[in-house]
Amino acid sequence: MDGSQGRIGAAPLEPTAVRRFLADNPDFLREDDGLLQELGLKVDGGNVVEFGPAAIARVHAAHQREALQRQQLEEIARANFSAQAQTHGAVVDLLDARNHADLAHRIDHLAQHRFGLAAAGIALEGERAPAGWRLLVEGQVDMILGDHGLARMGVLPTALGLFDGRQTEVRSMALVRMAMWEPSRQGVLAFGSADPEGFTPDMGPELVAFLARVVERTAERWPLL
Repeated sequence: MDGSQGRIGAAPLEPTAVRRFLADNPDFLREDDGLLQELGLKVDGGNVVEFGPAAIARVHAAHQREALQRQQLEEIARANFSAQAQTHGAVVDLLDARNHADLAHRIDHLAQHRFGLAAAGIALEGERAPAGWRLLVEGQVDMILGDHGLARMGVLPTALGLFDGRQTEVRSMALVRMAMWEPSRQGVLAFGSADPEGFTPDMGPELVAFLARVVERTAERWPLL
């Protein structure tokens, strides 16, 4: 082994060192048939190293992976933009509610016709709830959400009662905690999807939590009678 080979063998294999070694030892790669074959390269009649089928296949596969990843990112970006636009439109509709019953009706209508869901509803703990709202016993919100705190998503059979009359249509759901009036009353905003994968635990709750805050502020316009 000559001095150049000794130096690269002793130093860390950094790209710049490898490039410098090959430039200083041009015959090293051309004369090592085993290495050329392993790399998918070959030497043509003019002593020019060419890419062989294996190397070309690797480059093509890498290009396909990059194109697929770019396509997936673009699809996610379009879906997020569409969801945000639909959410902003929903806020305008909710702010036009005339009373608690109308607010509950608008939530359900928006869920079905703007977001393509099966149902939506509002539930409130206490002794009474507004017309169109589901009544829960004290502490039931904590029982429904468990250790998830603000929001919970996924397949939750024990929460199907929040979708009174349409339980059989709901396969997955998004539940968000709400707190309204003084003293605070605990409640839940519930969205139900007919798709078992419509809401999954790994989804971010930001948009549904935002709608819950809008529902809270809108509901507080009117006293709880």
